[in-house]
Amino acid sequence: MPIALPLLLLVSLLSSSNLARAGDPTDLIRVLQHKSCRRCDLADADLVHADLRDADLTGTQLQRANLSQARLDGAKLRDSDLSFTSLRGASLRGADLRGSRIYGTDLRNADLSGALLDEQALEQSHWQGAQGIQTGVRSHAALHNAGVDAASAGRWQDAEQLFSAAIQSKPNEPLSWVARGISRGEQEKIALASNDLAHAGRLFEQQGDSVKAKQLQIASTEVLKKPGNPEPNGNGFGSKLIGGTLSTLQTLAPIAIRALAPMIP
Repeated sequence: MPIALPLLLLVSLLSSSNLARAGDPTDLIRVLQHKSCRRCDLADADLVHADLRDADLTGTQLQRANLSQARLDGAKLRDSDLSFTSLRGASLRGADLRGSRIYGTDLRNADLSGALLDEQALEQSHWQGAQGIQTGVRSHAALHNAGVDAASAGRWQDAEQLFSAAIQSKPNEPLSWVARGISRGEQEKIALASNDLAHAGRLFEQQGDSVKAKQLQIASTEVLKKPGNPEPNGNGFGSKLIGGTLSTLQTLAPIAIRALAPMIP
């Protein structure tokens, strides 16, 4: 055979090589044509905007695949591998994701309304901005630390909502009440901020930490004495609520460390 391969054969070999790196090309065709490919190899596949509604992808290898903006409503993804898969902005309404590996998965801005997920399944994924996430899927630590991230970025309204969800998940954790109080203070929600700090103080008292309890009780009273005039750029006084030993930085940083502690091996 001549050293120079025929052009068509060369193109064919290069194309096959590229497809191999994106899973099995036969499996990819089956998915797109028939929407059914159980235990297929679709790793690294490019399925952006793909219409895979009601598709059967049970046990499928989808790690690192790009399914951004894909339509996966009602899809069967049970026991699939979605490690580092991009599902950003995808619609997963009613999809079955039970038993799936969701590690490093990008679910930001995805719609998970009615989706079936294991408890705390999103613990090691990116889900900020996702809609329809059911209670119990995210742990207290995940919700709390997302609130810390939002607060650190100055997104106080988002932080308040996340801390509220964390409180709903674990109502006896005083740090979440402190953090929400600060978030509300930054938004000039004076009475609500005062109530949160006072309740956090009572929880610390129940835990035997009289020092923090006293500081928070004083802070909750001082909040009500603050003038209700927002500072420039809409900044409130949440970062100044407690002052001294419990400034925003000194309060939020331990919150992150404490919340993450149960997840550290």
